[in-house]
Amino acid sequence: MSTPPLPDPFPLPRPLPGDALGLARARVAAAVRDTSALVEAVRIRLTAAPERVLAQVNAEVDGRRVRVQLAARTAGEAAERLADGLLRRVHAVSASWRPRPWPPAAPGAAPSSSTRIVRVKSPVLVWCSPDAAVRTLDAMDYDVHLFTDPATGTDAVVHRVGPTGYRLARTLPAAPPRHPATPLILSPHPAPSLTDHQAAARLTAADLPHFFYTGPGTHRGRLLYRRLDGHLALLAPA
Repeated sequence: MSTPPLPDPFPLPRPLPGDALGLARARVAAAVRDTSALVEAVRIRLTAAPERVLAQVNAEVDGRRVRVQLAARTAGEAAERLADGLLRRVHAVSASWRPRPWPPAAPGAAPSSSTRIVRVKSPVLVWCSPDAAVRTLDAMDYDVHLFTDPATGTDAVVHRVGPTGYRLARTLPAAPPRHPATPLILSPHPAPSLTDHQAAARLTAADLPHFFYTGPGTHRGRLLYRRLDGHLALLAPA
């Protein structure tokens, strides 16, 4: 007699019913209807995870890409918070840039002790200044942003430290940017060279939201981060 399969200890999110997505679309449409900005290409995604709903909205605001993502207790709460979050993002990118509030007022998913990498992406990194990377970080609601700095030719990340500061880390030591428009704290250390398994173990042991490192024998940056569902995802540049 065959043994029944054990349940997956890391269940992945599943789609929510269409009426939940319809509610989110209605709330988002109502929120941006009276804004003076041109809001286009709106895409909403809702998925159900254990004890919470994961939600994301992507849009173009006056031609600039923005994103909001969050974890909520119910689909109704997710719809309301998505609409509020997108409206704040519309106002932010339509005005003169300034650091967004951090950390966000609403808590996200609880940290997970899992070291399972459930998704690997291989993007072609954008070459841009740290200042431009910071603006992308805020507009796309990222916790950390991986890019290539053309001034040094190194892969790098920016992420938030404190309510208005940003930290810049590179794969190799380099001089600080000249005359940055944003308050940047420069990491004095190069990114460590680790395997993906070693990086996941460090992230988990220190209960970190993300971890920047290089692959063995390369100087290409790799970024491991926690998803809203608590599992890990990896950015391994092409």
